[in-house]
Amino acid sequence: MAGKFSRRTFIVQGAAAAGVGALGLSLAVPKARAQSAAEPIRLGMIGLGWRGGQLLDEVGQLPEAEIVALCDPEAKFLGEASKKQPRAKTYADLRHVLDDPSIDAVVIAACNHWHCLAGVWACQEGKDVYVEKPLSNQLWEGRQLVNAARKDGRVVQVGTQQRSDPMQDEIRAYLHDEQALGPIQAVAVTRFGIRESIGKRSTPLVPPKTLTYDLWLGPAADEPIFRDKLDYDWHWDWNTGNGECANWGVHILDDVRNVVFNDRVTMPRRVAAGGGRVLWNDAGETPNLLYAYLEAGDTPVFVGLSNLPSRPGGRRPLRLDGVESGYVVFCDGGTYHGQRGSGEAFDTAGKSIKKFSGDSGAGHLSNFFQAVRAHDPKLLNADVAVGHASTNWSHAINCAWRSADQPGLIPQLGSAGASPGGEKVASLLEDQLHAFFPQGDAKGLQMSGLLEIDPEQEKFVGTGASAANRFLGPREYRKPYELKAVAMS
Repeated sequence: MAGKFSRRTFIVQGAAAAGVGALGLSLAVPKARAQSAAEPIRLGMIGLGWRGGQLLDEVGQLPEAEIVALCDPEAKFLGEASKKQPRAKTYADLRHVLDDPSIDAVVIAACNHWHCLAGVWACQEGKDVYVEKPLSNQLWEGRQLVNAARKDGRVVQVGTQQRSDPMQDEIRAYLHDEQALGPIQAVAVTRFGIRESIGKRSTPLVPPKTLTYDLWLGPAADEPIFRDKLDYDWHWDWNTGNGECANWGVHILDDVRNVVFNDRVTMPRRVAAGGGRVLWNDAGETPNLLYAYLEAGDTPVFVGLSNLPSRPGGRRPLRLDGVESGYVVFCDGGTYHGQRGSGEAFDTAGKSIKKFSGDSGAGHLSNFFQAVRAHDPKLLNADVAVGHASTNWSHAINCAWRSADQPGLIPQLGSAGASPGGEKVASLLEDQLHAFFPQGDAKGLQMSGLLEIDPEQEKFVGTGASAANRFLGPREYRKPYELKAVAMS
């Protein structure tokens, strides 16, 4: 490591471990090179798989940036990307990208377990960062990236692109400024999208020869993989992913924090979750059927997640009042139904009274480049702190489910569960489960009690806290891919 990556290795492993403030030392943080207003932002693309490939195409069409470096430990992905950007340098190791002083910013679309370590390293090397959602694999990691961005004065945008949809401002004004539907009673969040089993091998998967597996694994534990495919299906393994709740669910939860709560609620104060990975009997660890309750101020939030078709043999997912992946806001004077790129308000009789149309956040990358050019994080639509808070809603749900100690699908919530939307979500999931398991013999279902959260400390407190806090991090990192705590003092 010495010589090749000496500056960042010293900053991360030496100075951070020794405690720079305690030694009275001051490290000069390397800065990205200065740019003229007409000069494109020199960009490194880190992670070139499915989502990374999409971002590569999007960035390639924007005049604000010039892609000068491509990075992925999978040679196949790197080769495909290089055909699109033949003038860019190619690397398997992201540290080469971060060590290049001519690169101004990076786009990180590697697996979840790499997001925060790569982001912190980039900030410490004076680079601005666009990092895909979910921000973190564990809550603790997200906090370190927030700290690094603030400490090093970097612009860090999270890939919850719906934040850049102008429609969101219109909806927020409609619900709050105009109070067109009256007081908000409750919110139902739905992620209903069909997926398939990822298989279950009897022997560990052998990584392809085109992949530098040590770099792909990075900070994650070196554990045998028993699924059939390495790529993408890492989402359903806690070691590298966060399940559907943080994969698609974080987009919707971010919309709810933004539109319904005006970002006033960073974390819910109470959470309960139930569900399991049913039917498939595969190598996946994360639930494909999930119900959750979040207590956020005076407005209860109910979450329904299912990757199964609505009925055995069917081809359509569940829907809640017509919404598959989105949310329904229950108000005294009607309901608002939000989905990516569109929304619709209904009166109490179910009559449509207003429609909203958006662009799904098409300008999200341009918003990032605008903030980079101005060196102003306040211009960001999805600043790292905003992305951290929304990701933490997903973490709260996942941690509650992972620490669950009772069998079942719908936690006992008393009167809270009877709020508008709560019974609807519960009924949908229970009916679907019964359709697949009419004898009531579904295996793997588990539910938690109602857990308390201290939002300021970003951890669980009270009964059941120790079991749930285990999943918040920090994890045991593989050397030399260690994420050190970033102190603000």
